[in-house]
Amino acid sequence: MTDTARDIWVYLSASPLAGLTFTLVAYQVGLWIHGKCKRHPLVNPVLIAVALLSTLLILTDTEYGTYFEGAQFVHFLLGPATVALAVPLYRQFAHVRRSAAALAVALVVGSLTAAGSAVGIAWLLDGSTALLVSLAPKSATAPIAMAIAEDMGGLPTLTAVLVMLTGIIGAAFGTGVLNLIRVHDPRVQGFALGLASHGIGTARAVQLGETAAAFSGLAMGLNGLATAVLLPLIATFLL
Repeated sequence: MTDTARDIWVYLSASPLAGLTFTLVAYQVGLWIHGKCKRHPLVNPVLIAVALLSTLLILTDTEYGTYFEGAQFVHFLLGPATVALAVPLYRQFAHVRRSAAALAVALVVGSLTAAGSAVGIAWLLDGSTALLVSLAPKSATAPIAMAIAEDMGGLPTLTAVLVMLTGIIGAAFGTGVLNLIRVHDPRVQGFALGLASHGIGTARAVQLGETAAAFSGLAMGLNGLATAVLLPLIATFLL
């Protein structure tokens, strides 16, 4: 950066609204590119926004903590946004009640598979115990996953990165894989996306319709609970 540009950046970054503004602009750019590409799942707006913001922080030599002072308002809104998923779930409650038994089985199998597959691959590659523990809760939403990882002796910061990557990959490829194996039921697609890819997968499910959004939000919440209960129990026998 030139001295003038750096001075301008220092002035702008001093405002707590700078991080919020850049976050919103980056995501709007991601949405615009996503729309231009006919909403192709591989052109994920979250991934684009992360890439833009990361590039900006690197080029301007800005600490993440400084950026987050302004961007934390978006982080705060994740809570209300998650609660708002109860609206489509309420509207689809009759479908959920009829599928309760199947959903319970899918939840346990899916939660164990999401954790076991990642841990198994890392174990075969001779990963450390800390890495295995950090990988295990990757399909749960970030606050739950980080808390589980820390409690089990993992690395919460690494888990946060893995959670984000899991969500982006699931949102980008999840529907394509499900369509490839001829799974077109919006209830199944939504539940699979929410279970495997938490909030980012649920954002993708919202684009598929209200039914998929309802089942995805349900899966995200239940998988967070299942992961918090099952992983520590399993770890006591394996670690």
